[in-house]
Amino acid sequence: MGHLNLPASKRNPRQWKLLDLVTATFFGLVFLFFLLVFTPLGDSLAASGRQTLLRSTSDPRQRHRLVALIEAGQNAQPIEACPADEVDHMPCEDPRRNSQLSREMNFYRERHCPPVEDTHLCLIPPPDGYKISVQWPQSLHKIWHANMPHDKIADRKGHQGWMKKEGEHFIFPGGGTMFPEGAVQYIEKLGQYIPIKGGVLRTALDMGCGVASWGGYLLKEGILTLSFAPRDSHKAQIQFALERGVPAFVAMLGTRRLPYPAFSFDLVHCSRCLIPFTAYNASYFIEVNRLLRPGGYLVISGPPVQWAKQDKEWADLQAVARALCYELIAVDGNTVIWKKPAGDLCLPNQNEYGLELCDESDDPSDAWYFKLKKCVSRTSAVKGDCTIGTIPKWPDRLTKAPSRAVHMKNGLDLFDADTRRWLRRVAYYKNNLNVKLGTPAIRNVMDMNAFFGSFAAALMPDPVWVMNVVPARKPSTLGVIYDRGLIGVYHDWCEPFSTYPRSYDLIHVAGIESLLKLPGSSKNRCNLVDLMVEMDRILRPEGTVIIRDSPEVIDKVARVALAKRGTSMYSERQYHVLWLPNIASLLRNVSAFQIFKHIAFTALHLGRQATCKIDLAFLVLAGAGISIQLCFAERIWAVRSQKGDGPFQPGRVSVIATISELYSLRKRVVGGVSYSRLQQLQPEGGKSSAGGGN
Repeated sequence: MGHLNLPASKRNPRQWKLLDLVTATFFGLVFLFFLLVFTPLGDSLAASGRQTLLRSTSDPRQRHRLVALIEAGQNAQPIEACPADEVDHMPCEDPRRNSQLSREMNFYRERHCPPVEDTHLCLIPPPDGYKISVQWPQSLHKIWHANMPHDKIADRKGHQGWMKKEGEHFIFPGGGTMFPEGAVQYIEKLGQYIPIKGGVLRTALDMGCGVASWGGYLLKEGILTLSFAPRDSHKAQIQFALERGVPAFVAMLGTRRLPYPAFSFDLVHCSRCLIPFTAYNASYFIEVNRLLRPGGYLVISGPPVQWAKQDKEWADLQAVARALCYELIAVDGNTVIWKKPAGDLCLPNQNEYGLELCDESDDPSDAWYFKLKKCVSRTSAVKGDCTIGTIPKWPDRLTKAPSRAVHMKNGLDLFDADTRRWLRRVAYYKNNLNVKLGTPAIRNVMDMNAFFGSFAAALMPDPVWVMNVVPARKPSTLGVIYDRGLIGVYHDWCEPFSTYPRSYDLIHVAGIESLLKLPGSSKNRCNLVDLMVEMDRILRPEGTVIIRDSPEVIDKVARVALAKRGTSMYSERQYHVLWLPNIASLLRNVSAFQIFKHIAFTALHLGRQATCKIDLAFLVLAGAGISIQLCFAERIWAVRSQKGDGPFQPGRVSVIATISELYSLRKRVVGGVSYSRLQQLQPEGGKSSAGGGN
C-alpha cells in the first residue's frame, strides 16, 4: 500500500506548531551561541557574572569559583574594595568576633583567625583624605592625622606626653606614662645601670609599648626594639607606632607563647604594661625568662614596683626573680632592673616559688600557637652559646656566623653563602630595578621568607628596619636572625598577619609558592589569591612588593595582580596615589588593562621574541600598579615612551608581561604612542641564579 500524500494545507495544524517551535529553538540557540562567542556582549555578560561573584563570596563554593577564575586570569573586573568601615580591619584581631570568647588569661585578645570561607575577598581601602606617610626621620615626631583619625589616645594621654593633635598632624613629644618628661631622659636614667651604649645590647622587647616612643628613641643608641601591644580600648597603638616608622607588632601575652624564639632579646622592658607577672604560677614571668638572653636585662617601671597598696604584688615579684636567680641591679623609684643569670644551675638549689626546669625534650623556641608552660626553659636546650658577653657586640654580630647557625648541618657554609648572595641581590635591586631602597621613601620593610635574615642584613646601611618573618612550617632559623642583631616573628602565611592595614612600604618574598604548600609536598594548603590580598592589606599606597620565584609562579602571580589593579580607591583623583608610578601621566579614559596590553605587545614587537632560558623572574608591584620585568640569561629589557602626544608623558615604563602572555597578546594601539628600546641591563652577577632565594 502506498503512502497517502496530502497537500500542505491538509496537514494537521498541531504538527505545524511543533515543527516550527523546534526549528525556531534550534536556530535561536545557534544565533545566541554566535552572539556570545563573537561579539562583545558575551564578554560583558561573563564579566557581569564574575562581578556578581565578587560581591557575594559568603557561599564557600562561590568563593572557590571566584578564586579559581582569578588564578586563571579569567576575571575581567578587578577585585572590589571592602566597605569603608573596614579601613583598619585586622581579620585575626577583630573585636566584633573575638569579644564572644573567654576572658580567662585574656584569651579573647589573642589571635583568632576566621575560617577562610568566612572572609570577604576584597581590598582594604584607605581612610578618606589619606596622604602619603611622612618620611623618616620626621615621622618619629609627627604623622598625618587623616591617615589614622583616632583621637582617643591624644585626648586621654596627651598630658603624659604620648601625643597631641596640632592642625593636620599628630605630634609625638616622646613621653610616656612612666616618663612624661620624655623618653630621652628616661633612657639616660636607665643608662646609669645597664650598658645602653657601646654595642653590648642590640635587641630589645617593649611590652605594652603605647605609641613606641621608648623604642623609637633607642634607635640612635644602636638598639633595635620590637614593640608590641594588643588591639585594645586605646585603638591603634601599634598603628601609630608603625606610621611613625618604629618596629611594632600586634600581640597579647595571654595563654600562648609570644611568636619569638628562645633567648633572643638582650633587654626586655615594661613601662606600666600592667602584665600580672606572678599570676598563674608566674607563667608570664616564665615567658619573659624564655625570651631574655642569659646575661640580659629586665626593666619594669610602674605597678607593682614600690607602688601604693601593692606591697604583696611587689613582694611576690621579687620572690619570683629570686627563684629564677636574677641579680637585682637597682630599684630607682618605681623602676626595678634585674640581670638574668648565665645558666640554670641555681634554680634547683634555691627555689622559694616552686619553679621547675622543663624536660630536656622541650624546645623553648617552639612558639607558634604554643601554650604557655609553667616550667622554666633550659638554656642548654638551645644549641650554641647566646649569652651576652660571649656573643659579639653590635655591629660585629651582624656578619659573624652565630653559634646557632654553626650547629646546623652545613650551617657555616650556608650562612656565608646566603650573606654573599643577598648582598649581591640587594645591590641589583637598587641599581637595576629602580627600587627606592636607601631613600626616605622606604622605611618599614617586611621579608616574608627570611631564612637567615641576609636580605635584612644587606639593607643595614639604609634608613630602614626589616620585619623578618620565618614561616612556622619551615626550619626554625629565627634564633639565628636575632643572634645577628635583627628582629622578626614566626608566622603561617595561610593566615592573616598580626598588623594593621597600610603598615609596610616594601614587602619582599623569595619563593612565594613555598609559603602555600605542605612541607615536602606539592599540594597547596591555601591559595595565592588570599595571600596576595593579604599582602595588599598590609602594603601602604605607593608601596612596593618584590616577589622572587620561578617563571611559572611569576606567571600565576601576574594573573592575580591584574585582578587587584584598577580599584577606585587607588585612583589618582581620589587619593593622589598613581596606579603606575613609573608613568608620569595617565588619561583617565584609558583602562590600565589596555596600557598593559599595549606596552607588552610593543616589547614583543621590538624584538623580545627570545626563546632562551629565563634566568631570573621578578615581579615588582608598585602600589596598586604592576611592573613585571622580563629577565633572560643574556639581558633584561626596559621600554621608554618617546613622545608625550598620547596618554603618556615622557618617562620610564617597565615591561608588563611574562613570556607566555607576550605571545598571546594582540596588538592594541593606544593614542598612537611609539616606543623604542631604552637600555639593556645585565642580570645580577652576570650568571644564572636560582629563583627561589633560599
